[in-house]
Amino acid sequence: MSKEIILYLKLLYGGFNSLVILLFVYQGILGLRIRRSDKKPIDVIKRHRKNGPVLAVLGILGFVAGITVMFLDTGRILKYPYHFILGLIIVSLIITTYAISKKIKGPDPYWRNRHFYLGILIICLYFVQAFLGLGVLL
Repeated sequence: MSKEIILYLKLLYGGFNSLVILLFVYQGILGLRIRRSDKKPIDVIKRHRKNGPVLAVLGILGFVAGITVMFLDTGRILKYPYHFILGLIIVSLIITTYAISKKIKGPDPYWRNRHFYLGILIICLYFVQAFLGLGVLL
């Protein structure tokens, strides 16, 4: 495959995952609005619940896209092991957070708090991942 096509794929991959990061931040803002509200804003709750599964899939697709682009470029997926491992951790946390979200019932804070803290961790790790990704692109 030509280096020019690989370059475009890398830029497309970086742009896609930048959008995913922004969507995760937006999702986190929705979650914070729900947590901080005395009256539960039904429209925000519905949007948060509707977006969650879509964002989980997008996050996983971003990881798969990264593996694909790296393999097409170098023939291996572990050329940048820190970026790969952090991506794998993020995907694992996304899956865990999604599974936990299915256990949230009523006002009980047990699963809700775990979902909240994992969400914050995912967003923080995404920013570290983006920083590492810039090192890969540049």
